[in-house]
Amino acid sequence: MAALAGLLLATTGGLTLTSPQAAAATCTAGTANDFNGDGVGDTVLADPEATVNGAKRAGLVRVVLGGGKGVSEISQATTGMSAAPEAGDGFGTSYTVYDADQDGCSDLVVGTPYEDVASGGTQLVDAGAIYVIHGTAAGIGAGSTIEGYTQGSFDSASTTEAYDWFGQALKAGTTASGVPYLAIGVPGENVPVDGTTYSDAGVFEYAQGGTTVAVSQNSAGVAGTVEANDRYGYSLAGTNRYLAVGNPGEAAGDLEFAGGVAIFSHTLSGGMPTPLVGLGQNDTGIAGAAEAGDRFGESISLTGYRPSDQTYNSDALLAVGIPGEDIGTTADAGGTLVLRIQPSGAYTQIAAFDNSVADVEGDAVAGDFMGQRVAIVNTDTSVVTTTATIRLAVGEPGKDTSTVKDVGAVHIFRPLDTAIGTNDKVLTRGSGLPGAPTARDYTGLALAAGSTYLYTGVPYSKESATSKGVLYVQPWTDVDGTTSTGVTSYQPGSGGLPDVGAALGAMR
Repeated sequence: MAALAGLLLATTGGLTLTSPQAAAATCTAGTANDFNGDGVGDTVLADPEATVNGAKRAGLVRVVLGGGKGVSEISQATTGMSAAPEAGDGFGTSYTVYDADQDGCSDLVVGTPYEDVASGGTQLVDAGAIYVIHGTAAGIGAGSTIEGYTQGSFDSASTTEAYDWFGQALKAGTTASGVPYLAIGVPGENVPVDGTTYSDAGVFEYAQGGTTVAVSQNSAGVAGTVEANDRYGYSLAGTNRYLAVGNPGEAAGDLEFAGGVAIFSHTLSGGMPTPLVGLGQNDTGIAGAAEAGDRFGESISLTGYRPSDQTYNSDALLAVGIPGEDIGTTADAGGTLVLRIQPSGAYTQIAAFDNSVADVEGDAVAGDFMGQRVAIVNTDTSVVTTTATIRLAVGEPGKDTSTVKDVGAVHIFRPLDTAIGTNDKVLTRGSGLPGAPTARDYTGLALAAGSTYLYTGVPYSKESATSKGVLYVQPWTDVDGTTSTGVTSYQPGSGGLPDVGAALGAMR
C-alpha cells in the first residue's frame, strides 16, 4: 500500500487513496520542503498577524523558493481558497509540510484556528480551519490545488463547534511504511464522557491512508482522564514511527495546568494510532514533581534515535518544555527534559535541566520561561546516534540582559552529553544572531530545527530594521563553531519580500 497509495484529502470530507503516478513526472521527490520539486529546499515564512485586504490579523504565509526562483504569497485571498480573509483569523498560526499526494512536490498545510465558521445561520466563533495547498512544478500558491477543511468536513464523525481551535497545532510526515499522515490539534474541543461534557478537554484529529479518527483521553488505551481545560492536542510532534501529543492543561490531582504528554505509534490499532505511554512529572523516572502552572508539554519536539544494536532509527528522543516550572522560589524560570522512547513505550530520561544546573550558561531568573519552545534534531540519522549528532534548541523568551528586559534567547544543548553544561551556548540578538537586542523582542518564542539548519523567528522584534518580524536561518555547523557560513535573515522589505507584515517568523 505504501508504494502505490498517497493520501488525498477529499473536499467533501474524509480520505481516499490515490495513485501518485499521474503527476509524478513533473516533480522530483527526495528533498524536504521542496514545493516545486526541483531538488532545492524552500523556506516557509508565516505571519499570522498580517493584514490582508484590510482585515487585521487575518494572516498570511510566504514561501521563498530555493535557487532564487521567487516568493509566493498565500492567504485566504489566494484564488482557490474556500474562505475569505477576516479580522483575527490567524492564518499561519501553525503550519506543517509533507507530500500529501506523493507526487514529488511538497504540500503545505496551514492552520487557521481562529476562523469563524458559518453554520445554520450562525457564526461558530474560533471554530478553526485548515488549508492544504499543493505544490506544483511551477511553484505553490496561485495555480495550486487548495483544499479547505473544518473539523466536521475533515472527519465526518466529528462536529465543527465554536472555540474548538481546530488547527491550533499541526504535524505531518510519512510513516516508516511510506504512508503520509497528518495530525491536527483541536485543544478547545469539548469532550462528553458518561453524560458530562468537559470544556476545552481537547482532541487531535489523525489521518493516515484511509483512516481518519479523533483521539481524546477517552479513546481506548489512551493514558489519562478527560478533564476540563486539559487542552489535549495543544502541541504536536512526530517522527516516521512516533507521534507525541501535548496537553499542558492536564491537572495532577488538584494541581491545575501541571501538564502531560502522550506518545503514540503510527501503527494503526483499533482504527487509531497505537497508544504507547502517558508522561508527566509525577511518573516514575521523570525528574521533578508536578506543580500547578508548570505547563509540562506546552512545547514538544521529537527526533529519530538509532541505538547501537539497530540498523535504523527504531527509537525517538522527546524534548519537553516546562515553561512554568519554578526553581525554588524563582517563579516561571522554566526547564526542559529529554526522554528516549522505545517501540514498547518504555522511556528513559536522558537529561533534565534548567538554568540552575552547574555549568549551564546563565542563571535561573523569574519569568525566563525556559522551554516555551523546544526543537530537537538528529543531524545524521544514517549512523548510530551519539552526542555528536543530537542538538537541542530551547527558547527562553523572557530572558533579560543587564539593561534590557525580555530580550529573549535561544539556548543550545547537546542533550546526550554526560554533563549538560559542557557544550551549551546561548544565542541572542547581537551575540550569535544578527540584530540589536531590544526590550520585549521575546527571542526564543519561535523555533524549528532541521538536520542542516536552525530556524529562529523573532516575530515581535522591536528593532526598527526588523519591526515587522524576522526569521534567522543558520547552519548547525555555524552554531557549533566549525564553519562560519553566516546567518540568512528573512524580513519584509529585503530579499524579494514585500515591505509589509506584522509578525513574520512566527512558528509553533
